[in-house]
Order: sequence, then C-alpha cells, then structure tokens
Amino acid sequence: EREYSSLVKAMGGEIIHISATSPNHINAMDMNKDYGDGANPVILKSEFVLSLCEQLIGGHNLGAKQKSLIDRCTASVYRKYLQSNYKGNPPTLQDFHAELLRQEEPEAQEIGLAIELFTSGSLNTFAKPTNVDVNNRLICYDILDLGKQLLPIGMLVVLDSILNRITQNRAKGKNTFIIIDEIYLLFQHEYSANFLFTLWKRVRKYGAFCTGITQNVDDLLQSHTARTMLANSEFIVMLNQASTDRMELAKLLNISDLQLSYITNVDAGNGLIKVGSSLVPFTDQFPRNTKLYRLMTTKPGEQV
Repeated sequence: EREYSSLVKAMGGEIIHISATSPNHINAMDMNKDYGDGANPVILKSEFVLSLCEQLIGGHNLGAKQKSLIDRCTASVYRKYLQSNYKGNPPTLQDFHAELLRQEEPEAQEIGLAIELFTSGSLNTFAKPTNVDVNNRLICYDILDLGKQLLPIGMLVVLDSILNRITQNRAKGKNTFIIIDEIYLLFQHEYSANFLFTLWKRVRKYGAFCTGITQNVDDLLQSHTARTMLANSEFIVMLNQASTDRMELAKLLNISDLQLSYITNVDAGNGLIKVGSSLVPFTDQFPRNTKLYRLMTTKPGEQV
C-alpha cells in the first residue's frame, strides 16, 4: 500500500514502481556471475525460467518435451553472455521468445504463442532490459499496481531480482536484509510460494536475512508451505491477534494460555517474541516526537 515510500526516500533509497504501464522495467532474465554460487548459473536460471513459463502459460505443468525445449533455449540465449564473461546486456524474454520460434518442434511454437502476450504483447513489462537502479543500498519494489495477470509473474521476477542482489552481495562480503510486507500474497500462487520457500532456505548461507510481515495470519496458515516456514522460523514477533489467529498460532508454536494473554486485546507495541524455543513478552513504545516515527507510522494525520 505504498507505506514505505516516505521512509525509503528519506534514506536515499530507490523505489521501483512496476506495472503494465510503468516506464520502469526489470528484466526477468537478469543474471550476474555469482548467481550460480560456484555451479553453472544457467542450470539454476533454467529452473526459474521453467517456473516462469509455467506461470505464463497458465499454471499448468509442462510436459517433458516442453521442459527440454525451454531448457535448450535458455542455455542458447545465455551462451554469448557467458562467453563475454557477463559483459554487456543479458538476454531478455524477447530474445528467449525469438529463440523458441527458431526451433523446429511444434511444441516450441506452441510455447512461443502462449507467452507472446508477455514478451511482445501488452504485458511485456518484464521482457525488456532493466532500466532502474537495482544497485542502490536500499530498494523498495512497489508492485501495488500490477494487475491480476501480471501479479503472479511480477512476484516471481522480483524474488529472482532479489536473489541476484543477494548473490552479488555475498561475493562482496556484504549481508542482505529482505523485508516482504503482506507476505501472504506470495503464498496464494504456487510458483511464487515455491520459489520463496527455496529462497528462504537457500539465502541463510549467503549472509541474507528474510523477514515476512502480515496482518492476515489465518490467510497465511492456509498454505502448507507457509506453515512449514513459520514453524521453522527461529525469530517471530507477534502483536495483538484475533481469536482464530491466536488459536492457530498456539497450536503451531506451542504457546500456553498464559503466554497467549500477551497477544490478546493488547495495545500497539506490545506482544510476544519467539526466539528459538523461548517465548518472551515485550513492550516497545517508539517515541512519537521523532522524525523517524513520522516516517514509519501508517496512522492518518501522523505521517510526514
């Protein structure tokens, strides 16, 4: 809901607004030299492109022939980029689409036609070279205006863009902090949920720290993937919870009735923290007479 714009601007960060009509573009095929973590990066990127194509085609599982064609074309469009040692511009989905159409197999033509809307059609925002600053120390991906057709794809592309930055930072010895607001939305789509699940586990060894935020605990826990991630998280902050959400969290995290009282009808800034196997009540009243508070608050009339 664009609640972070003022804070990001004040910190000198980059806000990347993405929509079908926005002039901003993130190339879905972006890939840096550290993407593969020592292995062949194209193999990992091919897995992403397979997921992307399945989402573009309509969420249907691809057959063995189709997967082989996508893998072949992915390797082909990256060949020159790898031979140049990642200099110049990486390929785009438009290049990938053109490579598909050059194949003799009829299945390749079918895939090409199926993804045409997102490569050369009106929803091709992720099929063009990246034209925004993805190297700023602080980046906010604004996907509020992505429509129903582009949202599942946009979430996948943004997650992959974040992975590119994580691997790049790791090679430089830098930590990366990822904060995903309204994280429950990612679990409403199979491919973004699976990609996030893999990313959540994988980035720990890369010096990256993922944080998910949601007010919709019940919606989040409808996903088996989300339940697994939450149950395995070492650090969880719980604020005031609705009755049904409290019961679900109690079962999942083994919270006692006494401990539940700390997230029942409490004021803002009060709650319960789970650290490892310990549960600790807390209160955190942030000073309101500060610029930082006015930058962070979402209450009407209190913002900068």
